[in-house]
Amino acid sequence: MMLARRTPAGARQAPAPEKRPPALNARVIAPRRGWRGPAAGRAAHVETGSVYLGTSVQVAGLFPFMQASGLPAEGVPIGPDLLTHEMVCLDPPGWLGRLTNNPSIWVQGQPGVGKSAIAKRLCLGLVGYGYAMLCPGDVKGEYAALVRALGGQVVRIGRGLDRINPLDSGPLGRLLPTLPEQRREILLAEVNGRRGELLHALLATAHGLGRRPAAQESAALNAAIRLAAADPGADPTIPDVINVLREAPGPLLDRLMLRSHDEYLTEVRAIVAALENLCDGPLSGLFDGPTTTPLDLNAPAVSVDLSAILTAGDHVVAAGLLACWAYSYSAVDTARAFGVLARPVVLPLDELWRALRAGPGMVEAFDGITRLNRAKGEISLMITHSLRDLEALPTEEDRAKASGLMERCDTLILAAMPMSELTRISQRKPLTDAERELVASWASPTATGIDGTTQVHPGRGKYLIKIGQRIGVPVRLALTPTELELYHTDPAPRRQVSVS
Repeated sequence: MMLARRTPAGARQAPAPEKRPPALNARVIAPRRGWRGPAAGRAAHVETGSVYLGTSVQVAGLFPFMQASGLPAEGVPIGPDLLTHEMVCLDPPGWLGRLTNNPSIWVQGQPGVGKSAIAKRLCLGLVGYGYAMLCPGDVKGEYAALVRALGGQVVRIGRGLDRINPLDSGPLGRLLPTLPEQRREILLAEVNGRRGELLHALLATAHGLGRRPAAQESAALNAAIRLAAADPGADPTIPDVINVLREAPGPLLDRLMLRSHDEYLTEVRAIVAALENLCDGPLSGLFDGPTTTPLDLNAPAVSVDLSAILTAGDHVVAAGLLACWAYSYSAVDTARAFGVLARPVVLPLDELWRALRAGPGMVEAFDGITRLNRAKGEISLMITHSLRDLEALPTEEDRAKASGLMERCDTLILAAMPMSELTRISQRKPLTDAERELVASWASPTATGIDGTTQVHPGRGKYLIKIGQRIGVPVRLALTPTELELYHTDPAPRRQVSVS
């Protein structure tokens, strides 16, 4: 019972209303020291915050931190964080301007640890977000199953299979004659520039000159390309360029400022022989004629499969990669020029080391082919094994430019690799001691895990995602049963292991 106070007149006053907890939907502001009552969390004294000062030497011991804050839960889901178990997502195009300045991604790790698997997961997710997937050179044919599952197009390059013309202006090149003259000339000059860069790169391979063309040879080659492409309604082929060089028309001699035919033969004999080699031998029937199957850029995914020439040797595969990349990028640029391709494109560039090590100037050719694509916000997934592949390039100029390929990627995905390799990466992208030790711990020289029938690499499916200067996020890729079938890349069945 509640007692009432007496008033001075002796009358009774109505009891005071009982205090009740605030309603759930009411705006509640806790008292400064907390609520009164048992177990209400009331504090008798609240201390003010403290400010600590220290020298840069002392405070530096607090950074870099051992664990990063989580990435935004947006984009393509990858899997659980190995430390916090929260879901980790990647959204390179969505983070552009916030967390990154370049949407391209560098993927590196030992063979067999899942580099291609995470690249395919990113491609699959980005296709779901409206991107078009274009694999311009599928060396091992491992993207074909995914492309077919997405309802896309697979173009198989090989003798008796499909053939592409690396000088092709793209599936929409036949529309060039319909453009106004000024716009046609601008687009044709860009296409011819790409054609010239590609032939210069192919001539630098072992099947060509083995070096970049000299100044006079380069002038002759560029002039021959323009003359062979004089008809905008038909794309020239490498044999067409050879024929122009052999015929030595007057405009070509004027361009070289030569009056003697013998002097002309001395200047061009080497590049004519090298171009002939590109149309004969191991490359015969692959890139020496018109394109048989144009790329369908309206498809959700496209793959140019080079697995049929994989046994021909690294030099043949490298030349094939350059030819397919040039053709694919030319097709995309032409489609954009006509306003037909409105979707952005994700480009998985697997086995990057093969093309870069094919000969002098390969990095320059790769950079020239992809330069405009980066400006359009398209995503390149550059996948390789080791930075030693870049350090083994033949010239110092190539090595310097190759290091810039990784440095321009704001997103790094690092799979299992030894400490020596992580030290090389740290010279270009700073890694903390804890990050290096974690990634190196996945790179055991022997397999220790058992899945019931086969040995599993201990680092398979584990990655460190490094965004800019942020602390890396360790994550495990969680594949669905369907993905396990589509992403299988082991070339041969493994030996069965009995488990007692």
